[in-house]
Amino acid sequence: MRNQWGFKGFVVTDYTAINEMINHGMGDLQTVSSLALKAGTDMDMVGEGFLSTLKKSLDEGTVTLNNIDQACRRVLEAKYKLGLFDDPYRYMNEERAKTDIMTPENLQTARMIAGRSMVLLKNDKKVLPLKKSGTIAVIGPLGNSKADMLGTWAMGGDESNVISVADGLKKVGGNTVNVLYAKGSEFTDNPQLAKSINAFAGPGQKQVTEPVKSPEQLLKEALQTAEKADVVVAVLGESVAWSGEASSLSDIGIQKVQQNLLKALLKTGKPVVLVLVSGRPITLGWENENVSAILEAWAGGTEAGNAVADVLFGDCNPSGKLTTTFPLNVGQIPLYYNHKNTGRPIDQKNKFTSKYLDIPNEPVYPFGFGLSYTSFDYSDISLSKNQLKGDETLTASVTLTNSGKLKGEEVVQLYIQDPEATVSRPVKELKNFKKVLLQPGEKKEVSMEITTKDLMFYNSDLKYDWEPGDFIIFIGTNSSDVKSAKINWTK
Repeated sequence: MRNQWGFKGFVVTDYTAINEMINHGMGDLQTVSSLALKAGTDMDMVGEGFLSTLKKSLDEGTVTLNNIDQACRRVLEAKYKLGLFDDPYRYMNEERAKTDIMTPENLQTARMIAGRSMVLLKNDKKVLPLKKSGTIAVIGPLGNSKADMLGTWAMGGDESNVISVADGLKKVGGNTVNVLYAKGSEFTDNPQLAKSINAFAGPGQKQVTEPVKSPEQLLKEALQTAEKADVVVAVLGESVAWSGEASSLSDIGIQKVQQNLLKALLKTGKPVVLVLVSGRPITLGWENENVSAILEAWAGGTEAGNAVADVLFGDCNPSGKLTTTFPLNVGQIPLYYNHKNTGRPIDQKNKFTSKYLDIPNEPVYPFGFGLSYTSFDYSDISLSKNQLKGDETLTASVTLTNSGKLKGEEVVQLYIQDPEATVSRPVKELKNFKKVLLQPGEKKEVSMEITTKDLMFYNSDLKYDWEPGDFIIFIGTNSSDVKSAKINWTK
């Protein structure tokens, strides 16, 4: 980092990272603190190994005064550049916080960002967008939750400022929409998992208490509420405590008690929209087969409920794309779009190829996937040239057409495959993308430039370089649904 990259700033560990070297078998706190300092670590976050052991290590000669001075200098230089020598309490102004936080402008921006981040996964029979009329039943343990909208690592978040999905639908729907709510189920009926729900409850968030109603009562209330409605919005997914660091799950599907609620709601015959609140991909094989409309809302923050309502009512046409792959089954993991090929690629006619016997190889939703309330058509790829040499630039273009009836945005994605190289290369890699707004019926040529920098990789000599040969250019709406064209690039 110092010699090859020329980094001149200071290095800080993550929380107690030096202390954790003890469990790796590197020695006691004094030993690992000495090793970390001499390796180039300048600041010890929270662990206090530097604070409590470096004086002794200096006396014993395992570190030098120059080691300590160098680390101090780097930290002090950063503080100097930040202006903290002139004003140690820079930006720590309570009056500024009162005027700058939760302003209408900031809340509107938060709402817009949340809406544009959501991904429409399915919309059969054009269930969405919803009409701003009639009765909507919001059902599910996340339907009226506020704390879970904040996402993980929001311990300082005040849930009193958060708009729940139920409240958002009431606010955005206005007087012409009657919004009902029923919890329907707890988050989980797994006792071990239930214990973790309060793990991230911060000072501004309520602790989840023991259930006061039986599962049977909750389900009965949900079905009674659904019967009064024209459409059901089932808000299911994960507690805030189940995402992020130290939150592994052996089963990343919707919890059984929530899935049973969803199945019961579908049996009512009412149109059901599934809104997912989660911080990870969820296995949605059954849901994708049986639910007409699915929206991945993630954890939208303070304005989550308003943003969900904007999308469900069509005030915001969804344009988000998945930044990760959604597997069909947890047994497919690891599953990612830019994998390397196997020596025996899938061939359904040949048993001895790389495939599952009980499920498809493909995910439910591939990387880059996301629908809109309108539709987009892609032309074939047009290339500025098919044969390139050296530092030339290639321009790849498609004509994008909004073939639907609403204006909308599409994320046009460009991938490249290097089919033959000195080391095995991925089947495709995302190299560029553009978000394009089109009116109904509008066409636009979308062009992206490709240079040899887009072809580079680390070879077996750890040299970052590109190799001449054939390359395949892909452009499309996600990593699976693409057009392709071949070029040849020589040095």
